[in-house]
Amino acid sequence: MAKRKSLAQDAADDDVNVTPLLDIVFIMLIFFIVTSTFVKEPGIEVERPEAVTAEDQRFGKIIVAISPDDEIWINNERVELEEVRIRVEELKRENPKGTAVVQADTTSTARYLVEVVNQIRDAGVATVAVSTDRT
Repeated sequence: MAKRKSLAQDAADDDVNVTPLLDIVFIMLIFFIVTSTFVKEPGIEVERPEAVTAEDQRFGKIIVAISPDDEIWINNERVELEEVRIRVEELKRENPKGTAVVQADTTSTARYLVEVVNQIRDAGVATVAVSTDRT
Protein backbone atom coordinates (compact mmCIF):
# COMPACT_ATOMS: atom_id res chain seq x y z
CA MET A 1 0.00 0.00 0.00
CA ALA A 2 2.82 2.36 0.68
CA LYS A 3 3.98 2.06 -2.90
CA ARG A 4 0.61 3.16 -4.30
CA LYS A 5 0.61 6.33 -2.24
CA SER A 6 4.12 7.24 -3.33
CA LEU A 7 3.26 6.71 -7.01
CA ALA A 8 0.23 8.97 -6.69
CA GLN A 9 2.30 11.61 -4.94
CA ASP A 10 5.00 11.39 -7.63
CA ALA A 11 2.39 11.86 -10.38
CA ALA A 12 1.03 14.94 -8.62
CA ASP A 13 4.54 16.36 -8.24
CA ASP A 14 5.26 15.85 -11.98
CA ASP A 15 2.39 18.11 -13.14
CA VAL A 16 3.49 21.27 -14.90
CA ASN A 17 1.81 24.48 -13.78
CA VAL A 18 0.97 26.43 -16.95
CA THR A 19 -0.82 29.30 -15.23
CA PRO A 20 2.19 31.68 -15.37
CA LEU A 21 2.66 30.82 -19.05
CA LEU A 22 -0.96 31.65 -19.83
CA ASP A 23 -0.65 34.92 -17.92
CA ILE A 24 2.34 35.92 -20.05
CA VAL A 25 0.58 34.94 -23.28
CA PHE A 26 -2.50 37.01 -22.41
CA ILE A 27 -0.38 40.02 -21.43
CA MET A 28 1.48 39.80 -24.76
CA LEU A 29 -1.81 39.48 -26.64
CA ILE A 30 -3.19 42.59 -24.95
CA PHE A 31 0.04 44.47 -25.68
CA PHE A 32 -0.07 43.63 -29.40
CA ILE A 33 -3.75 44.53 -29.71
CA VAL A 34 -3.25 47.89 -28.01
CA THR A 35 -0.13 48.86 -29.96
CA SER A 36 -1.25 47.68 -33.40
CA THR A 37 -2.56 50.02 -36.03
CA PHE A 38 -5.35 49.00 -38.31
CA VAL A 39 -5.18 49.75 -42.00
CA LYS A 40 -8.30 51.33 -43.37
CA GLU A 41 -9.33 50.48 -46.89
CA PRO A 42 -11.60 52.62 -49.05
CA GLY A 43 -13.57 49.67 -50.45
CA ILE A 44 -12.21 49.29 -53.99
CA GLU A 45 -8.88 48.56 -55.61
CA VAL A 46 -7.58 51.35 -57.84
CA GLU A 47 -4.70 51.53 -60.28
CA ARG A 48 -2.77 54.53 -59.03
CA PRO A 49 -0.89 56.80 -61.44
CA GLU A 50 2.89 56.80 -61.47
CA ALA A 51 4.91 59.81 -60.36
CA VAL A 52 8.62 60.54 -60.33
CA THR A 53 8.27 62.89 -57.37
CA ALA A 54 6.39 60.42 -55.16
CA GLU A 55 7.30 60.59 -51.47
CA ASP A 56 6.68 58.08 -48.72
CA GLN A 57 4.25 59.35 -46.12
CA ARG A 58 2.52 57.90 -43.11
CA PHE A 59 -0.90 56.45 -43.74
CA GLY A 60 -3.72 58.92 -43.63
CA LYS A 61 -6.63 58.40 -41.32
CA ILE A 62 -9.18 59.29 -43.99
CA ILE A 63 -8.90 57.37 -47.25
CA VAL A 64 -11.06 58.24 -50.24
CA ALA A 65 -10.94 56.27 -53.51
CA ILE A 66 -12.11 57.21 -56.98
CA SER A 67 -12.86 54.28 -59.29
CA PRO A 68 -12.34 54.19 -63.08
CA ASP A 69 -16.09 54.87 -63.43
CA ASP A 70 -15.76 58.02 -61.27
CA GLU A 71 -17.44 56.41 -58.28
CA ILE A 72 -16.29 57.71 -54.89
CA TRP A 73 -15.72 55.21 -52.06
CA ILE A 74 -15.15 55.90 -48.35
CA ASN A 75 -14.99 53.07 -45.76
CA ASN A 76 -16.35 50.38 -48.10
CA GLU A 77 -19.35 52.52 -49.06
CA ARG A 78 -20.11 54.27 -52.32
CA VAL A 79 -20.63 57.99 -51.73
CA GLU A 80 -21.99 60.70 -53.99
CA LEU A 81 -19.80 63.75 -54.63
CA GLU A 82 -22.13 65.95 -52.58
CA GLU A 83 -21.81 63.62 -49.56
CA VAL A 84 -18.01 63.58 -49.41
CA ARG A 85 -17.76 66.63 -47.16
CA ILE A 86 -20.28 65.23 -44.66
CA ARG A 87 -18.56 61.84 -44.49
CA VAL A 88 -15.13 63.40 -44.07
CA GLU A 89 -16.44 65.65 -41.29
CA GLU A 90 -17.73 62.54 -39.48
CA LEU A 91 -14.34 60.83 -39.82
CA LYS A 92 -12.56 64.00 -38.73
CA ARG A 93 -14.56 64.05 -35.50
CA GLU A 94 -13.09 60.63 -34.66
CA ASN A 95 -9.54 61.88 -35.23
CA PRO A 96 -9.21 65.69 -35.37
CA LYS A 97 -5.52 65.59 -36.33
CA GLY A 98 -6.09 63.08 -39.14
CA THR A 99 -4.87 63.58 -42.67
CA ALA A 100 -6.60 62.50 -45.86
CA VAL A 101 -5.37 60.41 -48.78
CA VAL A 102 -7.14 60.30 -52.13
CA GLN A 103 -6.57 57.21 -54.27
CA ALA A 104 -7.65 58.10 -57.80
CA ASP A 105 -7.58 55.54 -60.59
CA THR A 106 -5.48 56.42 -63.63
CA THR A 107 -8.57 56.37 -65.86
CA SER A 108 -10.77 58.46 -63.57
CA THR A 109 -11.67 62.02 -64.49
CA ALA A 110 -9.38 64.74 -63.15
CA ARG A 111 -12.42 66.89 -62.36
CA TYR A 112 -13.58 64.34 -59.77
CA LEU A 113 -10.15 64.34 -58.16
CA VAL A 114 -10.18 68.13 -57.85
CA GLU A 115 -13.77 68.17 -56.58
CA VAL A 116 -13.05 65.47 -53.97
CA VAL A 117 -9.95 67.31 -52.74
CA ASN A 118 -11.99 70.53 -52.48
CA GLN A 119 -14.73 68.73 -50.52
CA ILE A 120 -12.13 67.28 -48.12
CA ARG A 121 -10.56 70.69 -47.56
CA ASP A 122 -14.01 72.24 -47.02
CA ALA A 123 -14.54 69.61 -44.30
CA GLY A 124 -11.57 71.07 -42.41
CA VAL A 125 -8.78 68.65 -43.29
CA ALA A 126 -5.70 70.72 -44.05
CA THR A 127 -3.39 67.95 -45.31
CA VAL A 128 -4.62 66.07 -48.37
CA ALA A 129 -2.31 63.76 -50.33
CA VAL A 130 -2.89 62.01 -53.65
CA SER A 131 -1.68 58.43 -53.64
CA THR A 132 0.69 57.45 -56.48
CA ASP A 133 3.12 54.68 -57.41
CA ARG A 134 6.82 55.31 -57.86
CA THR A 135 8.29 54.99 -61.33
